[in-house]
Amino acid sequence: MNIKPVEMSDMTFWMSIDTHVSEEGFQGRVYTKAGYVLWEKETRIGLMWHCILWDNLPFLNLLFILPEYRGKGYGAGAMAQWEQAMKKRGFKTLLISTQVDESAQFFYRKLGYIDCGGLVFQGTPNSQPMEMFMRKVLG
Repeated sequence: MNIKPVEMSDMTFWMSIDTHVSEEGFQGRVYTKAGYVLWEKETRIGLMWHCILWDNLPFLNLLFILPEYRGKGYGAGAMAQWEQAMKKRGFKTLLISTQVDESAQFFYRKLGYIDCGGLVFQGTPNSQPMEMFMRKVLG
């Protein structure tokens, strides 16, 4: 698997998965080089993107692997590469989130992430199950 920075030519693929992003938001991911496309040979198999909170805390906004490629180590491989890239940049702690009703929490726990809080959106226009946050201190 190769992980490459997202490019404008990836827009159709990206926006078919990340339905919350606008065209302007997608362009921001390209410009800031905070978005990545996961490739297996010549096939796009997933994507991921992050931001930096408070100038010193990388937050993984999204990791998505196409269903037919799940359970084959691509997600763990993508996380390992992202963690290494963040460590090289000098970051010491990483943050991710997932909804409490999603199985991704178990995946992240296997990778060493621990629960560290949550946001409740009940009764808001963004109503959804609680968003749980997980963190990992890099060794």
